[in-house]
Amino acid sequence: MAISTQLKRVDFIFNNENDWEKVLSSSIKKNPQDLINELISSELKGRGGAGFPTGLKWKLAAEANDDAKYIICNADEGEPGTFKDREILSKVPYKVLTAMAICGYIIGAKEGYIYLRGEYRFLLNELLKAIEEFHYYCNEIKFGFKIKVFMGSGAYICGEETALMESMEGKRGEPRNKPPFPTQHGYMYKPTVINNVETLVHTYTIFKYGAKKFYDLGVQYSRGTKLFSVSGDTPKPGIYELELGMSLQDFVYEFGDGDTKAVQVGGASGFLVPRKKFKDAAIGFKGKLTGISLPTGGSMMLFNSSRSMYNVLDNYLEFFREESCGQCTPCRVGCQQLLLGIKAVKRGEKPASYLEKLLRLTETMQLTAKCGLGQSVANSFSSIVENFHEEMIY
Repeated sequence: MAISTQLKRVDFIFNNENDWEKVLSSSIKKNPQDLINELISSELKGRGGAGFPTGLKWKLAAEANDDAKYIICNADEGEPGTFKDREILSKVPYKVLTAMAICGYIIGAKEGYIYLRGEYRFLLNELLKAIEEFHYYCNEIKFGFKIKVFMGSGAYICGEETALMESMEGKRGEPRNKPPFPTQHGYMYKPTVINNVETLVHTYTIFKYGAKKFYDLGVQYSRGTKLFSVSGDTPKPGIYELELGMSLQDFVYEFGDGDTKAVQVGGASGFLVPRKKFKDAAIGFKGKLTGISLPTGGSMMLFNSSRSMYNVLDNYLEFFREESCGQCTPCRVGCQQLLLGIKAVKRGEKPASYLEKLLRLTETMQLTAKCGLGQSVANSFSSIVENFHEEMIY
């Protein structure tokens, strides 16, 4: 993946243009296949972090032969350090609702759901008002698509798409085995498109402005823009829409406090990058790499030299131990042992060489854990232990 030479701010998502009615009415007059082709040519990838091509996902669901299909907006924004989706739902909810409706038109779904994080209940009343107005307009143009809100209960694991659907079906929120994938067997075992809030808003941008305008932003393998939740040791905390492909050095130059020691890219499940690697790291999806490629769901936490990386890792592992659903042994036991292990090394009860055993444990978790929670623990653990080894011991 090429690295952009400079950081560029964009304003597609939060602009004040309130023309969602026009975008919806014009889109549902087009051939569904043409809309899919537009998405595919934009090269939009899911903004939840995994980076699956959005156009391909919608195409697979459209091709599925079933009597009922669904579209789900994943608004279970539980990744530590991420707070962009709640801002989208608060400021531009109609863009999300319109994108869901267009997706429904393309794949043949009559129902959509917003799975709203339990801690975001304060958004519910205004969101329901927006949905009511949206339904009124759909009735006016004789477009039969309904959207409902499903409240989560505060479980991090339900950000995983299949655990989310299990929760919606009234079951314990635990990941399903894959395959089959949601585009074939999703909610109620019917073909389902599930995208996070930001991904849907980007499809709105594409349907409004065209694929080329989106494609021309960013770099190869990482097209378009991304919302970043910036927090930590920064004089500029907040939410920013930036082109993908910038170097981490450029990002730190813009948002750092002059003493940035490391940046956690992608929340607790992402990677911690030390200062010495800033220049070689590009923020975007994996392709033919020219350096380090850092996919991110949007969380960017900056740490200066006053921060203990041991304390940071200890905090992450406490979080993972608490949020593991316990369904699979690698994650359930692994998270506990990693936490106990670093504490034992720090207290001198285990030799420094024990960290190598813990690193091998994370490799096992990465290979054998059932879902992304257990698999991603290795990201922050290995990047912190390997780059800040001395802080784990002294």
